[in-house]
Amino acid sequence: MSFSVFGRRSAVAVAITAACALAVPAVEAAQAAPAPERVRTAAFLSPAQMPPHETGWVADAPAAGLPEWPVPCVAEELPAEGAWYRLYRTEYDTNGLQVIVETGDEDEAAELTAALGEAAADCAADWLRVNPGATAAWDDYGRVTARGTDGAHLYGVHTAPPESGKDVRLFGIGRDGTRVVVVEWAQLGDLTDAPVADFRTTTRGALGRLGR
Repeated sequence: MSFSVFGRRSAVAVAITAACALAVPAVEAAQAAPAPERVRTAAFLSPAQMPPHETGWVADAPAAGLPEWPVPCVAEELPAEGAWYRLYRTEYDTNGLQVIVETGDEDEAAELTAALGEAAADCAADWLRVNPGATAAWDDYGRVTARGTDGAHLYGVHTAPPESGKDVRLFGIGRDGTRVVVVEWAQLGDLTDAPVADFRTTTRGALGRLGR
């Protein structure tokens, strides 16, 4: 990914052959089989649910763990254990990410959600501390509600290195029971370029899919 936003502090599939299936009793085979891929995908946003873009969106298949690069702003707080992610992109500089973390219980989920929100809110200040001469800004866009979930919160972060390009990111951070979700939208620009209303709808859609 081409963006330079500061990462906050640093940052199987099991194949069963037909022969094996014949050699194992049906009940045991059913217990050993992983959840169908379509179930995992159903918990993630479709490309069409990302904020509208003139070239449209495409997405990779969901994958276990976290992306190979640290997720900007929240990398320090985001655990790889129990995580799945999906990458989204357009033909131009706009891209996105969704991470879902399955935690051990609702208290753990609430604690993780709070830590991620704090990291997003602190991101601009952290960036300025380690990048003298840079500029940064952030905004708190408030709560997002979705029936049957614990809701989410929206944040915007803008950073610009000295004599370089400027980046803007939106984060939607929320949970439903034991599942925590982080949705990110990013492109070149500043906070005035951020599609906050559309991203609110995107985040609400992500909350609604967490139970699938």
